[in-house]
Amino acid sequence: MPGRGPDKQDSVVSRFKALFPDAIDQPAVHRLDMATSGLMVLALTAEVHRQLSCQFSQRQVDKVYIALLDGAVSEAVTGKNGEIELRFRLDPENRPYQIYDPVQGKIGITRWRRLALSETLFEILPENEGRPQTRIEFIPLTGRTHQLRLHAAHPLGLGCPIIGDSLYGSGNMGDPMYLHA
Repeated sequence: MPGRGPDKQDSVVSRFKALFPDAIDQPAVHRLDMATSGLMVLALTAEVHRQLSCQFSQRQVDKVYIALLDGAVSEAVTGKNGEIELRFRLDPENRPYQIYDPVQGKIGITRWRRLALSETLFEILPENEGRPQTRIEFIPLTGRTHQLRLHAAHPLGLGCPIIGDSLYGSGNMGDPMYLHA
């Protein structure tokens, strides 16, 4: 969806609507964070949108993400795979940042699997050169805002932010974030 303000009007939906002007007004069936790359599902008609939305809400759609983390997710500490369950919520003082809140937060659940660990897996950003990097597969079981970013970065999660993440890691605004749907 286009964002607020004239500088945020370019989006998947606005480009889709330019290609298919007869499509419904809100064709996006799901969301991706603005900095996340990958595939999105859009619908041309209201009936198709309803059917696809039902599939998403009934968890009949498998969503898989690949992330490159800034740090070593060590097998000795965490194993090669697992499940992360953390409760978090919006920090109203620091929007859109989400904070861990075991009492009032909504549960986010993610399955993860370590795909690769290397000192030089990818030399992507100069500031990451020589630092360990871990490639992770994420399968979100819930769909909370910034869920994968939090589950990667938080010490109760994997403890390593996604490379390029400007909210929960050391990335700068405008850096590519290495999270792909």
